[in-house]
Amino acid sequence: MTPALAMGLLAIPVIVTGWYAFEGRWNRRLFHDRGGQSCRNGTAAEARDFLQAHPDAQVVDVRSSAEFRAGALPGAIHISVGDSGFAAKVGALSRSRPLLVYCAGGYRSRKAVELMKPMKFTTIQHLHRGYHSWKLSGLPVTRPVEPLPEP
Repeated sequence: MTPALAMGLLAIPVIVTGWYAFEGRWNRRLFHDRGGQSCRNGTAAEARDFLQAHPDAQVVDVRSSAEFRAGALPGAIHISVGDSGFAAKVGALSRSRPLLVYCAGGYRSRKAVELMKPMKFTTIQHLHRGYHSWKLSGLPVTRPVEPLPEP
């Protein structure tokens, strides 16, 4: 084993541990119930149960247009967190209907939740580990029928 490979292998656990520590602090700050607002982080199974319990939920996919076209949760609305009109588009959603927010792996959707919380949505459910966890759990996905315009 070369010294470079050995250093690389040693760095992986440090990086992974650092990410989980960062993510844990972020989660504790972001996901809680306060002031009439519920904001939770849930697994794919919990997200499925949330959608079954809230059939009127607004499912918001914050990934890129290309990712959305490749596959999405059933009934998802595409509002990319990278879109300059993100706040205005999210602002047009109902504040009283529950939201389920997701991206590919959880980072961008956490950023989106940070932007959505001050908008006073009453219920925000975040899909932990995103679309990948949903798909790996064998839950249904769809491919949007109509092409979406690029922002």
